[in-house]
Amino acid sequence: MRTVAFISLFVIACVLSGMYGALHNQISYTVSPEYFTKFKFHQFQIGEAIPDRMGAAIVGWQASWWMGIVIGIFLIPLGLLIRETTPYLFGTLRAFGVVVLTALSIGLVALAISFLVITPANVDPLTIRGREVTDPAAFLRAGTMHNFSYLGGFVGILTGAVSIFRRFLRAETGSAKLFPKCQPE
Repeated sequence: MRTVAFISLFVIACVLSGMYGALHNQISYTVSPEYFTKFKFHQFQIGEAIPDRMGAAIVGWQASWWMGIVIGIFLIPLGLLIRETTPYLFGTLRAFGVVVLTALSIGLVALAISFLVITPANVDPLTIRGREVTDPAAFLRAGTMHNFSYLGGFVGILTGAVSIFRRFLRAETGSAKLFPKCQPE
């Protein structure tokens, strides 16, 4: 049963990561459509026949599904600290949620700060593949959000690990089983 759970959790981690990327790109597309139309669509070979928002979602999926493998490599085996199968599944899924919330939070904080730091007045004209970007400040803000969201994914692995470890400690009925000599008699 644990083997099926182990494999299923890797699949779930990849699907969640891909969905996160697709939804994340809807935010960054709103900030700068040009980040996609002049940069990401070319990078990911998104054809002109695909509507821009759909293209942004496809780019997000392709750019992030693999992060589920990275997250899974760390959190799925760590989750095995949780002894029974059902708590293991829910504890690991909860850790995946913690990763998503951490990545989103860090990405959004970076985006908010980028609105304070990156202004049209302090950004030079920007040309991508020979095409001038009409709003270079927005383009750089969207790029900032993307870069910090990856950082958020890696920080999320740490916060997800903390989530699993806390669940393990609770499952061990507090400190009584872990530190029996520390308990008053």
